[in-house]
Amino acid sequence: MPAAAEPYSSRVPIVFDTSAWNRRTEPVVFARWGLTRDAGLLAVCPVVALELLAAARDEDAFRDLDQALSAMPQAPVTRAACQRAIGASRELAGDRRLPAADYLIAAAAAERGFAVLHYERHFEALCRVLGIESVLVAPRGTVD
Repeated sequence: MPAAAEPYSSRVPIVFDTSAWNRRTEPVVFARWGLTRDAGLLAVCPVVALELLAAARDEDAFRDLDQALSAMPQAPVTRAACQRAIGASRELAGDRRLPAADYLIAAAAAERGFAVLHYERHFEALCRVLGIESVLVAPRGTVD
């Protein structure tokens, strides 16, 4: 089976970032996203859910999206995840100027041993210091 037709992970859940969600319908992403979702391996963090829900076009879209996201495995932002996010910021030192939301998303994933699915370069550094897998939703430069 070619790599483009395989799930992003076959072993651990993956917390997706908004950057990955926004590219889920791109031809290079669509099949793998669907296979990963169907395997129950896509997980959502409430920070991402809030970002996505804020963009809902109307109340029906909000309700449908909220229901779909709530049905997915969850990676909640706990006190421990917040502490891990702050620790990652300390460890990144001079490279720490990253979105606060992304620290929380990666730390929530790390607390559960999940990976992060994204299309943002800074998640690679966050995942490295948190000791979890960073997974690109598509090769760099193929979707924008």
